[in-house]
Amino acid sequence: MTLQQLIDTCGLEGVCVPDAGTAVTAAYTSDLLSDVMAHAPEGSVLITVQNHKNSVAVCTLTGSVAILVVHSREIPADMLAAAQQEGVALLRTPDDQFAASCRIGAALAS
Repeated sequence: MTLQQLIDTCGLEGVCVPDAGTAVTAAYTSDLLSDVMAHAPEGSVLITVQNHKNSVAVCTLTGSVAILVVHSREIPADMLAAAQQEGVALLRTPDDQFAASCRIGAALAS
């Protein structure tokens, strides 16, 4: 599934989408960045409340292609700048982590 297909299917807000054709192959939900570094699969969307530039750095280490920030949390300017520089997509949803994870999991399974 492409990033754009995931955005459309799940009704996500694309705050920063450097390449909408990027393949999304998995998702990983966590707020503990060391856990994400150890377990997030390459090609995944990180689902988290962590809205800071360190989340972007972790995604570059793991090969995650996007960060989905839940609860409609604000995307700070430094996080947006880091994502644009690193080519990591930033997405947002009003859903909580559980609902967002279920929605993305269902979309990826179809």
